Amino acid sequence: MNKFAFLIHPINIDDVYKKYGFLKILPKKMVEMITSKLAPSVISKITDIKSLNGTSEGWFIGLPLTSKMIIDMPEEYVLKKIIKSGRIAEKLGAKLIGLGAYTSVIGDAGITVANNLDIAVTTGNTYTVAAAFEATKKACSLLNKNFKQSNIAIVGATGSIGKVCAELAYRESNNITLIARNNDKLIEIKDELNNKYDNDVKLKCCTNIEKGISSADVIITVTSSLEDIIKPEFIKSGAVICDVARPRDVSKLVEKKRKDVLVIEGGVIEVPKEINFNFNFGFPKGLCYACMAETMILALEGKYENFSLGREIEIEKVDEINKLAKKHGFKVGGLRSFEKVIDENHIQTIVNNMKKLHKA
Repeated sequence: MNKFAFLIHPINIDDVYKKYGFLKILPKKMVEMITSKLAPSVISKITDIKSLNGTSEGWFIGLPLTSKMIIDMPEEYVLKKIIKSGRIAEKLGAKLIGLGAYTSVIGDAGITVANNLDIAVTTGNTYTVAAAFEATKKACSLLNKNFKQSNIAIVGATGSIGKVCAELAYRESNNITLIARNNDKLIEIKDELNNKYDNDVKLKCCTNIEKGISSADVIITVTSSLEDIIKPEFIKSGAVICDVARPRDVSKLVEKKRKDVLVIEGGVIEVPKEINFNFNFGFPKGLCYACMAETMILALEGKYENFSLGREIEIEKVDEINKLAKKHGFKVGGLRSFEKVIDENHIQTIVNNMKKLHKA
């Protein structure tokens, strides 16, 4: 049987308390120190993974480091922990391990990990980008926006993920603004797209984020900034913002102050209904993160290769993983925002606030 593993970690200290509630009595710094000494371990076995075209089984392996700890701790120490997790996967018989959340962005985004293991490694970033783009279109439909006719802004368009997002948008929309610091690189991308496709697309370049997104109906932001760059006052009412970046590009203040815009972090993937994760990672039954889904899709396909590694994302692989996802019964089934699944009430609140502002 095709076997895989997927590496997970607590997003914040509250996730640690869910497993070790008694640690709440200690200062956070002490809790971080204690958990950093814990070894990675198997969290659960993922069972009943079936599609019309294959079967698989896998394991969640837990790395006891929060997102903040992964960012703040010495890179070499964190990478050693991730590699140790990979060796657990090897002993279990897995032929592929997926790197979840911040384990996929630390260091060289999986390359060092892959070089130190005897099994394939993927970050899941290809399907994450593919699902984020599909989720953005889905979000537009929920707010009755025509994606093709909307003003689309790609923030961080000169980066590897940004370029792919720009190309995906170019294939499906008419009005795009490419935003990044280097105007020469923006022009290069603009010329590449215009030369590659025979589409009638209005394509602009801008080096100022506030100016570039001020009239955008849809914003896809994918920079490598260490600070939030999308501020509440920059955004047009009714806008859809897809934040693919880690750390986040969108300020937390947007969530608090702008109840008239829809911020998503990507697509929630609906998996074949039989799959049982045997672990609660905060999503309703039958849903998972795109990076998890990519790992399962590759295992079902028996495609044991370093599919998504490093910072580069290839448009050809985006198309390929979309095709394989469809083949094995995976699809975008919902949206998430600030690590939570978006429900109908959330959408209705945004619609109501948009109407109030329009009337005012």
